[in-house]
Amino acid sequence: MLNLQLARKYSRAIFELAQDEGKLVPYGEELASVLNDLNGVPGVWGYFSNPELSRDDKKALVKKMYDGELSTDVYHFLLLLVDKRRMTLLPAIVEQYEALSNEARHIIVADVTTARPLSTAQKDKLEDKLEVVTGKTVKVRLHEDPKIIGGVIVRIGDKRIDGSVTGKLSALAGELMATK
Repeated sequence: MLNLQLARKYSRAIFELAQDEGKLVPYGEELASVLNDLNGVPGVWGYFSNPELSRDDKKALVKKMYDGELSTDVYHFLLLLVDKRRMTLLPAIVEQYEALSNEARHIIVADVTTARPLSTAQKDKLEDKLEVVTGKTVKVRLHEDPKIIGGVIVRIGDKRIDGSVTGKLSALAGELMATK
């Protein structure tokens, strides 16, 4: 719980800086890129969480990877995280930053589960339909689950729309059992 509170604090700080600079999207993309890079390095989170390794060594790694590659603010933010021994919070910080950025830009995220991959045209059509229904810009995150057989399940926040074949069969079975 404390880590989530700290992640919110740091994400709010970099978010407000990005907002002041008019760089919500670029900073978010840079943070997500750094997270993606680091997730691809085996043992990196153990390295950053190891108290026996000096901050200078950890900062040297960040400098080697990102000096001149990122905006000054994001680069210094990463160095601050190392200084404060908070680098392992980066995944939660990026998640919180994305939520703040989406809220500021009136974007909602819809998690869409299908049995098979959607074509670009199908994804675009679904986004358009969800934007009409919600009245907001919708960013779709696609997931696949062959167990739903067909159709689609959409989750936006705490709302769930189950248009899957499995969901319809379950509803039908429930109706049949209720009429007995």
